[in-house]
Amino acid sequence: MTSPARPPLWAGRALALVGIALLALNLRTAVAAVSPITGSIAEDLPLDELGIGLLGMLPPVAFAVSGVLAPIVARRLGLEVVVLASAVAMVLGHLLRAGGPGLGSLFGGSLLVFAGMGFGNILLPPVVKRYFSDRLATLTTVYTTVMSVSTFLPPLVAAPIADTAGWRTSLAVWAAVAVLAVLPWIVLVVRHRRALRREAADPSPELPTEAGPLLGRMAGSPTAWAVAAVFAVSAMGAYAVFAWLPELLIETAGVSEIAAGSLLSLFALVGLPVSLVVPALASRMRRVGILVLVGVGAFVAGWLGLLLAPASATVLWVVLVGLGPLLFPVALFLINDRTRDARASIALSGFVQTVGYTAGATGPLLFGLLHSATGGWATPMIVLSALTLVAVPAALVLNRGTVVEDELLR
Repeated sequence: MTSPARPPLWAGRALALVGIALLALNLRTAVAAVSPITGSIAEDLPLDELGIGLLGMLPPVAFAVSGVLAPIVARRLGLEVVVLASAVAMVLGHLLRAGGPGLGSLFGGSLLVFAGMGFGNILLPPVVKRYFSDRLATLTTVYTTVMSVSTFLPPLVAAPIADTAGWRTSLAVWAAVAVLAVLPWIVLVVRHRRALRREAADPSPELPTEAGPLLGRMAGSPTAWAVAAVFAVSAMGAYAVFAWLPELLIETAGVSEIAAGSLLSLFALVGLPVSLVVPALASRMRRVGILVLVGVGAFVAGWLGLLLAPASATVLWVVLVGLGPLLFPVALFLINDRTRDARASIALSGFVQTVGYTAGATGPLLFGLLHSATGGWATPMIVLSALTLVAVPAALVLNRGTVVEDELLR
């Protein structure tokens, strides 16, 4: 018996595909645009090392809180409405932190844009599952690849724009990109108003009932914890890099501020081919934990290289550290692959990203505190490398291939 052919990728879903891609394009710009120009910002505002560490800590904190709130809000208002609201929040946050008068507006605008990004992070996997359940690997490849673009492009252009037009303009340009994400979701909300009302009035008869209780029940799933651990290691390493790599390279490798921004962009650029390949590999591998071990090994090798020979092979070490976040598309793919329906996907996404970003929030702060306490970079890199090994036992759990709902029904 032959299986029914899958519908074409664009069939009746073109606007959803565009909306997903444009939303993904905005989910890292605000994070990656700051660290290359902190020196320029500090010339106008009282931004010291502690402030830089706290600013680097804001994204994962906002994302972790979003992991708790987004499933509940989406349950009440509908996925499309909340995704639209997250895109609007990003526009307003970009404008506030670029145009405000002082440090308070920089932090307040950053918190708003990171909250919008956090809701987008949580809801993007279940949106993919709703519209493209027949093409999970393909759509995961699409949006993780676009997210890689949104990660490597800002640090590449941030310092040149700041040098020519000022740091405020360098931050404000990303509001225009966020406006692009708003447009398709307005149409999708209007198109699906009646469907959203029916969904709110007719909960699924499957295991998931309310998003909040199911989110709490995820703590009883070893698979959920394993995916969360993989996500946490990726988030901790990535946000430490975004907050501190430019300054680390300036001090240890003797590069300029613009070169440091370019190397940070290289770190993010490495994620582009990784995002193209990893979801397809994960969908075909019986033991996806092997990919997790590859990511852990790359992270550790890169940090050790920056520790022992930062100036002799700087590009190589940055590339290796950039390969470590292959754990990120693996985790995003598993959020959908290890659940059966959209509500379970929302709950698992909320759980994984809450745990992951809570741990990830410690990355920039811990890195900065250890640097301040020791006066050097060796201890922060050693500690971060050791924490990366948490993903090793998670890889063994993920090799079992268990679906989360099966564990919760035991």
